[in-house]
Amino acid sequence: MEHFIRVYQLFSFYGQLLTEKQRLAVEWYFGHDLSLAEIASELGISRQAVHDLLKRAEQTLTAYEEKLGLAESYARRQEQLAKLDQLLKQLRDDEADPRWQQVFALLAELSK
Repeated sequence: MEHFIRVYQLFSFYGQLLTEKQRLAVEWYFGHDLSLAEIASELGISRQAVHDLLKRAEQTLTAYEEKLGLAESYARRQEQLAKLDQLLKQLRDDEADPRWQQVFALLAELSK
């Protein structure tokens, strides 16, 4: 399951860089849980061709992530924003609280 989520996450960042057939195959297989046979029927190719198509698409998505790192950067920012949200909820109106320094450090990191 984690593998499906990872591939689909990469697809959300880099899917438009795939070929049309790769985009469709990844969307249907990882996004809509269609079988290789169902995708093969839709695309008019063999199950093996769908398997190969998905493998190449996954390799391409992984290569883009290794070069560009958009998904990793996004995940890191989401973690930082969650921490910031927690800090702000804790601080509320207490401006003298030293945790404000943490808030500003996180904000500075996010703006890089």
